[in-house]
Amino acid sequence: MKRSSLWTSLVVAALAAAVPAHSADRIARIGVLAPLTGNSAADGNEMIEGARLAVDEINAAGGVAGYKLQVVVGDTQNQSADAVTSAIERLAGDRDLNVILTGYASGSNFEIENMAEQEMPYLIWANSAQTRDIIAPHPDKFPTVWSMAPSLDEYNTAMVPVVKGLLADGRLKLPNTKVALISSDNPYSKTIMNGLKKSFEVAGWTVTSADLLPFGEIDNWRTFLAKVRLDNPAVIINTDYQPGNAGKFLTQFLEQPTDSLVFIQYAPSVPEFLKLTGRQATGVVYNLLGGTLNTPANPRAAEVIRKYQDKYGREPGTYGPALYEEVMVYADALAKVGDPTRRLAIGKAIGDTRKQIVSGKLSFDPKTHLAEQGDNSIPIQFFQIWDGKRVLFYPRQYADGEFRMPPWMRQ
Repeated sequence: MKRSSLWTSLVVAALAAAVPAHSADRIARIGVLAPLTGNSAADGNEMIEGARLAVDEINAAGGVAGYKLQVVVGDTQNQSADAVTSAIERLAGDRDLNVILTGYASGSNFEIENMAEQEMPYLIWANSAQTRDIIAPHPDKFPTVWSMAPSLDEYNTAMVPVVKGLLADGRLKLPNTKVALISSDNPYSKTIMNGLKKSFEVAGWTVTSADLLPFGEIDNWRTFLAKVRLDNPAVIINTDYQPGNAGKFLTQFLEQPTDSLVFIQYAPSVPEFLKLTGRQATGVVYNLLGGTLNTPANPRAAEVIRKYQDKYGREPGTYGPALYEEVMVYADALAKVGDPTRRLAIGKAIGDTRKQIVSGKLSFDPKTHLAEQGDNSIPIQFFQIWDGKRVLFYPRQYADGEFRMPPWMRQ
């Protein structure tokens, strides 16, 4: 090659290096923490699918602020501190990582401290009681951390007035005012069980048991159920959130059912639960805070569910739509700020969010960084499973059906 040609080639190469990359080459990486192995893998897979659904949609429309989005995954496995720490370290080792999203990572949300230290934008959906406990004392120290779920306080308090309402209008008949509770030993489930116990006691009910089992796979609920059959409580509550465990609990209860309303916290919202139980689940009641509010009063939910079904060929539970919305909230913030490396600005933009999402109208409380909760924001929802379908019966303004006496109870 002639010297002049070589020099020309070098100049062209230098100029090309100095010119910013085309927008198609600029990537904003989204880390997703999800339990892809272990008992919560159904949730974890949904988280990834929901995030990728949103990313594919955004990229097909040209990206955001000149950036295409890309999902990278950290497997939190059994949600132990070691597993979550390892997953975060793998994600954070990528210098191009711009945000981390999750439905839930650890039970205690200890990772929030780490996110704040790195000024990493972090959106989480579950365990809002733990999020509030960490952030509320010093919210200014967590400018990039936000919970898409509201306060879970109503998980502790809402069931008693709902039961009273059903009794008052004659839709529910109970033989007594006794309640039996059981939970696995994890912060989410145990907190809710203890809150429900207190709520029922304050209302004058007799708590016949409040048992705690080791967290993990539970094959045998029969010791607890044997005591239930002796006490014959009007209400039985299981707050373990894993669908496999909940399915076994229901199956073993129905071997010799008592005249009791059965309430299983969260797990029936996961499609796996219905696959495991089928029509046996008819009559089971559960509730959700921050779950998908699929009702004509909130068409956003039907829109996202339809997109998920079109792409993956099945109905989502909570965390497919949840992670879809987390990606969209981050994308809105990126569009406003324009640069994914401006983490503090991204965090502020997320905190300023006001939009309709699958679970209601999203805005954040600046004192706790939780989503605002209430009938005009994110409401608590009570469902009953009937013939393989989920019937929303409370709150009344969103209801798409009525509560009915479970088939195993005396009518």
